[in-house]
Amino acid sequence: MNIECTRFRVKQGKTEKVNEWLAFLNENMEDVLVTLEGEKMYVETIFREVLNGEEYLYWYAVQGTGGMDVDESEHWIDKKHIEYWDECIDETFKPVDLKTEVVMIPEKVRNSMN
Repeated sequence: MNIECTRFRVKQGKTEKVNEWLAFLNENMEDVLVTLEGEKMYVETIFREVLNGEEYLYWYAVQGTGGMDVDESEHWIDKKHIEYWDECIDETFKPVDLKTEVVMIPEKVRNSMN
């Protein structure tokens, strides 16, 4: 199982497009959840923050091993998600992986993830 939280910087001037992106994901949650199955993604959460005038998105994920990468997906929701990513995420900023210190998942929940 892989557990991670990663910070990505949003390109300057893309706040409204990020609003649209996150609304798109929320409005199409049924299809979003279908795509998570193939990725073996048990939990995926996006957080948002403005820090020192820069906007960031954080991806928190709990994922099983052997899942498909989102880039390999042919699902329309993933293709649209990648379009938003390419338009909004600043590739000149090195993503920051936060260090996992403690994992608290009850045994019965952990067992259902295998």
